[in-house]
Amino acid sequence: MRNSRRGEVDPFIVMDVMEAARQAEAAGRHIIHMEVGQPGTGAPREAVEKVAREMATGPMGYTVALGLPELRARIARHYGEWYNVDLDPARVVVTSGASGAFLLSFTQLFDTGARVGLGAPCYPSYRQILKALDMAPIDIATRLENRMQPVPGDVEAHALDGLVLASPSNPAGTMLDKDGIAALAEACAARDAALISDEIYHGIGGRGTSALEVTDETHVIGSFSKYFSMTGWRVGWLIVPPEHVRGIERIAQNMFICTSHASQRLALHAMDATGELEANAAVYAANRRLMLERLPRAGFTRFAPPDGAFYVYADVSAFTDDSRAFAAEILEEAGVAVTPGLDFDPAEGHRWIRFSYARSTADIEEGLERLTRFMAARGHAETGAA
Repeated sequence: MRNSRRGEVDPFIVMDVMEAARQAEAAGRHIIHMEVGQPGTGAPREAVEKVAREMATGPMGYTVALGLPELRARIARHYGEWYNVDLDPARVVVTSGASGAFLLSFTQLFDTGARVGLGAPCYPSYRQILKALDMAPIDIATRLENRMQPVPGDVEAHALDGLVLASPSNPAGTMLDKDGIAALAEACAARDAALISDEIYHGIGGRGTSALEVTDETHVIGSFSKYFSMTGWRVGWLIVPPEHVRGIERIAQNMFICTSHASQRLALHAMDATGELEANAAVYAANRRLMLERLPRAGFTRFAPPDGAFYVYADVSAFTDDSRAFAAEILEEAGVAVTPGLDFDPAEGHRWIRFSYARSTADIEEGLERLTRFMAARGHAETGAA
């Protein structure tokens, strides 16, 4: 049968790394997973127990396309609690993960061929979703001195119709402060370019700054996958200006009908599981400290220290010009799964590696010890480093 060129998107390399790690484990090896951006914990226990009781009382059918009203109201309240933003719940759309939010946002904002800027390195699915929608992802080279974030001049220099901002970013974990976000928002407004703010890692490494603190002319994307530890439940949210709500609703009705009812109920309960969620965040903070201390000892010295998320993105050009082969060597020799930078930056990713520290602290300690031994065998680690 014929094929559409919309399907000609690149593979998600981290999924290939996960499969290689799975095969190694099936062969009896013990692998430390530092490749995947997934919490090592599950959804909050109290929330799971509550939704289990609700599911036992009867079937959960369709909800309205914009999401359960009580969940939309709770998300709006969240913006008051965390950011001191008075948000109308009518502007909140519950989505099928952050991925569903990107589909809705890009479809609402951009026509065929629109030039949408991405600060490279970036989450690869931005690029592939835009390609599938027949839009033009524009990679903007970022610099270590700018903490691997775009700068205001990039909007005009690249003639952008829109800009995707991620703070904290994936893969670098760096954040922009309020002034930095405001400057990018002003640059977008000056060119009539849409600003999409990916805030899915807020809560890990601190609350961060929301684009809603500086402008209402933005689409803001959140997720229950990271801080709320609900990856497999596939639920997120999108906040849009009032005049965009009906358009988003029409698209959502046709693309998704609604987000999983059970997932929405679980998300509602998870938002109040503060004790368990903050305990998880404390583990990530401890892991971050270990990474910043021990990666340089292992020989990985060039990276922008992360503020949030649970990643370190390191320059490995001193050791290789093929990060994919280098990641495969680390998996084979050290038993540690890491992600080559080609996922995040097709132009420069051959010389970068992403390390995730989302697992338990014991796993991260073991992974760092293995990496140090591996690099020492190559003559790169500090003598005597643990």
